[in-house]
Amino acid sequence: MPIFVHNLSAMELTEHDKRRCPSHLSNEQCAKMLLPVQDALDILSGKWKLQIILSLTFGKKRFKQIQREIPGLTPRMLSKELKELEVNELLERTVYDTVPVSVEYELTPYGRTLKPLIDELHKWGTKHRKRIIARV
Repeated sequence: MPIFVHNLSAMELTEHDKRRCPSHLSNEQCAKMLLPVQDALDILSGKWKLQIILSLTFGKKRFKQIQREIPGLTPRMLSKELKELEVNELLERTVYDTVPVSVEYELTPYGRTLKPLIDELHKWGTKHRKRIIARV
């Protein structure tokens, strides 16, 4: 079961929120439209998760390989993020019976479904960077 899934009821919308809801939708429908986006942001939020996922789009990697590819990512934070991604079925951890024990991480087929989203974020980020740099 995914972590960080929100349960926002229509009752939680304030008067201010009601004014923002398109008139053809009920408050409950508005709240339901926001939930999937909030769930996705909760699962992928933070400085490291998307970078870890992007690293794993190139294939299986060991812990140290991932850490080396992402400057500033501490072992403790990498371990935490990998566990959360595994709980949410985006990656899989394989332990090999070697001496010392070897562990590899790879995206699950479900995790690979994020590739189009990451590609779109890359396109948008590239355009945004050019736009902001052009203003300076």
